[in-house]
Amino acid sequence: MRAYLIRRLLLVIPTVFIITLIIFFLMRMVPGDIVDDLVWQMEEAGTISEVDEDLLRAHYGLGEPAVIQYGRFLGITPQKNGKFAGLLQGDLGVSWKQRRPVTEMIGEKLAVTFELGLLSFILAQLISLPIGIISALRQNTLADYVGRSFAIVFISFPSFWVATMVIVFPGLWWGYLPPVRWTPFLDNPLKNLNGVWVPALVSALLMGGGMMRWVRTMMLEVLRQDYIRTAWSKGLVETLVVARHALKNTMIPVVTIMGLQIPILIGGNIIIEQIFNLPGMGFMTITALNTRDYPLVSGIMIVLSFGIVLINVITDIMYGVLDPKVQYD
Repeated sequence: MRAYLIRRLLLVIPTVFIITLIIFFLMRMVPGDIVDDLVWQMEEAGTISEVDEDLLRAHYGLGEPAVIQYGRFLGITPQKNGKFAGLLQGDLGVSWKQRRPVTEMIGEKLAVTFELGLLSFILAQLISLPIGIISALRQNTLADYVGRSFAIVFISFPSFWVATMVIVFPGLWWGYLPPVRWTPFLDNPLKNLNGVWVPALVSALLMGGGMMRWVRTMMLEVLRQDYIRTAWSKGLVETLVVARHALKNTMIPVVTIMGLQIPILIGGNIIIEQIFNLPGMGFMTITALNTRDYPLVSGIMIVLSFGIVLINVITDIMYGVLDPKVQYD
């Protein structure tokens, strides 16, 4: 187990390296850069009539070959001041637009995204697991039909549409609008939860729709196994059969689906944060993309990618916790 864990953690290094390579060059393939954005803003404001774009690109290091830029981003090529600073030194650079360290900016926003993601994930499991289990145990009954219909409805609707409707219709019908000002949890826990529970519930329902179907399918498969029939024949009550024998084996493939859904959850929450005006990583990502702030976009993507890779490692470890027969070679 220890050797396997070390190997998986070491694989994180080349994985993150490949991700940085893709992110770096994809960003520069997008039409336009920060110089074009600055020139357009200055011309619209009427502050200048002519701009030396080459001088601006040299200021941001965009006039140099992409390989040199990437070397400076990693920290293997010296900066203009002759010092080495980059990803390998734990430095994600400085935001071109806000002139602040990227690490500091991400640290401020990460707490919001983490809270929203964690609450969404917990709510999704609290909703999907009971409904999926009951639907399997009461197959082809009213409870099953209601549960399956519930899952299909939330699988079908896109997150941005549901989030928009949650804001529009309660406001029209009952005059209720979710809070649009963020309150840190440590400042006022109740006010914080009041502002985050609606977007978290929307995200959880959309994530839980697919999870319900997986839980139901896996539970039905486990309930047909011989050892479950043996447990029934011994006269064990339904609660013991499900909790002691069926649920643990059901969760092994479900854990895989949970791990695969977390990147989708992060991507969906970028839209949720934008719609509900939450000052998280998603809100900052949209702003950085619109302004072509390369250091900030790269820093955000690296942090999120590292988190996703780490979650995949934790998912693999959970297999051994749920099933002692799983061997890590």
